[in-house]
Amino acid sequence: MNRYKLNNWIGALACALVVASCSIKYSFSGASISPESKTFSVQFFPNMAPLVNPVLSSTFTEALKMKFLTGTRLSETDDAGDLAFEGEITGYAVTPQAITAGEVAAQNRLTISVHVKFTNEQDPAQSYDKSFSQYEDYDSQRNLSDVEGELMEAIVKKLVEDIFNAAVANW
Repeated sequence: MNRYKLNNWIGALACALVVASCSIKYSFSGASISPESKTFSVQFFPNMAPLVNPVLSSTFTEALKMKFLTGTRLSETDDAGDLAFEGEITGYAVTPQAITAGEVAAQNRLTISVHVKFTNEQDPAQSYDKSFSQYEDYDSQRNLSDVEGELMEAIVKKLVEDIFNAAVANW
């Protein structure tokens, strides 16, 4: 083995050892979770919004659980997990957008807001208590009931991603 290849091999080994010794583990999902954290819990998010979609609470709660099941190495627990989420859905509203010259809305916007209390037992400085909000626009010629399912799914996906990133992405 020539000297150049040996130096490259030693450099690569040194980098691997440094990365292996880090106390925070990274995943392909962008999560950085303390190795001491083993579990997560998600309490049911009741819908406290003035306008209530009957399936939103269960859809949102299950989507948040699935994000942590598939995006991390953590196990779900019914007790308070090392990473614990609780909260409520606080807003579900349709507002007109893109008003045309005749003062008619060309688009409507469905907005969903949730309040989340996140507790990180291993690193309390990462805990938070805050609100998240996301929306999707749709053509005002369509009835909300015709597009509500797909809009809700898209908004929930965005909300879950925001909550996940705020809890474990640290960027």
